[in-house]
Amino acid sequence: MLTRVLQMATKPKITLFVDTVSPFAYAAYHILRNDPIFRNIEVEYIPIFLGGLMHKCGNTAPIKIKNKDKWINLERLRWSTLFSIPMFPGLPPDFPAPSLPIMRSLATLSPAQLTPALDLLFKKHWADGVATHKPEILKETLVELFGEEEASKVLEKAKTVGKEALIRNTDRAFDEGAFGLPWFSVTNAKGEREGFWGVDHLGQVVGFLGLEGELKTARRGEGTKGWRAVL
Repeated sequence: MLTRVLQMATKPKITLFVDTVSPFAYAAYHILRNDPIFRNIEVEYIPIFLGGLMHKCGNTAPIKIKNKDKWINLERLRWSTLFSIPMFPGLPPDFPAPSLPIMRSLATLSPAQLTPALDLLFKKHWADGVATHKPEILKETLVELFGEEEASKVLEKAKTVGKEALIRNTDRAFDEGAFGLPWFSVTNAKGEREGFWGVDHLGQVVGFLGLEGELKTARRGEGTKGWRAVL
C-alpha cells in the first residue's frame, strides 16, 4: 500500500528591513504597502540601524562617494516618479540625519503600532521634508500617533528595550545577508528563501514569489511605469 505524503505549502512572505534615514527603504516600504501585486503576500517590517549595518559590513554610505552622491539623489527622484511615491524634491534637513533615536523608538513597538508609525515618520521625513530626527519633532510625532502618555513610555523604553532590540534587529539583517537598504528576505510558496537588495530588484522579488501574472497586469496598466522599469 502506497502512502501519499502531502507537502504543506508555505505562505509567501517578505521581510523588509528599514531605517527612516534611507529614501530607498521608504520607496520599498511605500510599494509593499500600496501596490496590489503584494496584496496576498505576508509582509513583515523590521526596524534596523543602517549606520550599524554599514559598519558591520565595512560598507561606505553612497553620500560619501564622489559622483555617486549626486547620482543617488537623482536615482531617488527617478524611482519616486516611476512608482508614484510622494517624495520631497530636496533633501530633508541635516541629511543624512541621525536616525538612532527614531529607530530605537520604533524597535519598542508592536507590529500593530509599527506600521502606522512607519507610515507617518516616512511621510513626514521623505514626502514633507520634516526633520523627524529632532527630539521635539519625534516626540510630537509619537504623541500624534499614540497620545502623550504612551509617547512618553515609548521614548523611555527606547533607551533600554529599544536599544537592545535594535541591535538584535540589525544583527539579524546582517546575518540574513544585508549590506544596505532596502533589504528583502523573501520566502516563496515552496519554502525557498532568498535575499534581494534594492528597489531596482523588485522585479526579481516578484518573479521569485511567482507573481508574474500580476506583474504582467501591472505593466499593462495605466498610472505606473515602475514595473516596466524593473525588467
